Amino acid sequence: MISLYLNNYPVLFRNFVVALLMTIVSSATAQHYTKTDHPNVVLIMADDLGWGDVGFNGNKIIKTPYLDQMAKDGIQFNRFYSASAVCSPTRASVLTGRNPYRTGVFFANEGILREEEVTLPELLAEQGYETGHFGKWHLGTLTCTEKDANRGKPGNMKEYNPPGKHGYNEAFVTESKVPTWDPMKMPKDKKKQKGNGWKSIEQGEAFAHFGTHYWDINGNKVADNLNGDDSRVIMDRVLPFINKSVEQEKPFLAVIWFHTPHKPCVAGPGYRAMYKGHDPQFQNYAGCITAMDEQVGRLRTYLKKLGCDKNTMIWFCSDNGPENGVGETGGFKKRKRSLYEGGVRVPGIMVWPKVVKSHVVTNYPAVTSDYLPTIVDVLGINKEKVPYALDGKSLLPLIKGEESQRKEPIVFCIKNQASICTDSLKLYIKGETCQLYKIVKDSLETRPLKDTANVFHLKREMQAKINAFRESFEGEEYEGKSYNKLQQKWHEPLKQQLAN
Repeated sequence: MISLYLNNYPVLFRNFVVALLMTIVSSATAQHYTKTDHPNVVLIMADDLGWGDVGFNGNKIIKTPYLDQMAKDGIQFNRFYSASAVCSPTRASVLTGRNPYRTGVFFANEGILREEEVTLPELLAEQGYETGHFGKWHLGTLTCTEKDANRGKPGNMKEYNPPGKHGYNEAFVTESKVPTWDPMKMPKDKKKQKGNGWKSIEQGEAFAHFGTHYWDINGNKVADNLNGDDSRVIMDRVLPFINKSVEQEKPFLAVIWFHTPHKPCVAGPGYRAMYKGHDPQFQNYAGCITAMDEQVGRLRTYLKKLGCDKNTMIWFCSDNGPENGVGETGGFKKRKRSLYEGGVRVPGIMVWPKVVKSHVVTNYPAVTSDYLPTIVDVLGINKEKVPYALDGKSLLPLIKGEESQRKEPIVFCIKNQASICTDSLKLYIKGETCQLYKIVKDSLETRPLKDTANVFHLKREMQAKINAFRESFEGEEYEGKSYNKLQQKWHEPLKQQLAN
């Protein structure tokens, strides 16, 4: 195990040790990597999972043995960030490599993944990959002919935006949230319909339809095999997709976006029993996480059975910090919807056995926008194939042990909040509040710095980035077709700061 917990040592010593250790990792792994390799790619995302909700980040109660093993087998990120503090924007960042403010996905259920955007499945389809999306979509509606979920309704064409428009050739998706057990059902008794979740519906018990459907790539509703644990329901579609790709001797991209543990949070009887003695809300929350964890283990076992595990790159993260009151941020400040660390610092793991041979724990700040440029770099895809400005950066140098510090800052925007993170500093702004933190030494954000020069510099850099986001949002890069179609208004996160 290589651990980079060196924050209490002098900077020069810390940097020397980091460089030395990463050089060792590089010599052990880089020789196994060539640009001609075409690894399979699996992008797994949990929904509202807190940084502290998993064993590998110190949780002693919630059982996540398969994720813990995955962390031991690969790179464990201490500073992995969702691109936003809510779901839809983060999901847009995964598929585009861009800050979601560039595409107008400002918040949950707002905006769509624009058709003009160059997406990861489109790029990989051109490389001969089979491409599939499974679970939550949340980047537009899946029907324009009937009521479905949050935004699907007859005649709503401007937000109709299924995965098939973005390079996928297979899908099993919902527009938005579903219960994490019996995903199409909720208790018929309104007294049992609690927002955070309910006791799983027993056999013979009356139920109502939740109001959301699963849809396939052709826009058909899926009606079979929808009972029990939702993560298992999703994985039941992923594995045949992978098997077919392997049989056809084609590499694959599988994007797996679990609904767990987003509310309504429901666990089956066996999973609730694992947490006997805790209150019902925690039993549901922890139980559905353990159920999801089992499906991650099932996936890795299946890949090994097929003989394709060595050259399969699997990433795992969450779309934002926890919302549910029992979710754990790991002590980080605030929760979902906040740009303090608890809202955007999430569990992060990557395994790629062919290249990453040992356990690496890193404090390198990475973000979901980094997925696309990393995979483009791994495959050696011509940069001209990605004509628009990217906000993520390739993590391949980190993976190969050639880089230990992030040179480009990460900018976050949501509502009236904005922040910018460098390798060592973080500037947080909300309304008229402006706080600077030495984020490595003060990760809990308890001691704002009085550093006028750095505040001025970072605020200016943040504003320049946000101005560039607005230019993209208004369609500068592709002539504004989607901008005109959706007729969205710009959300200026620094409005109050600019007024002062």
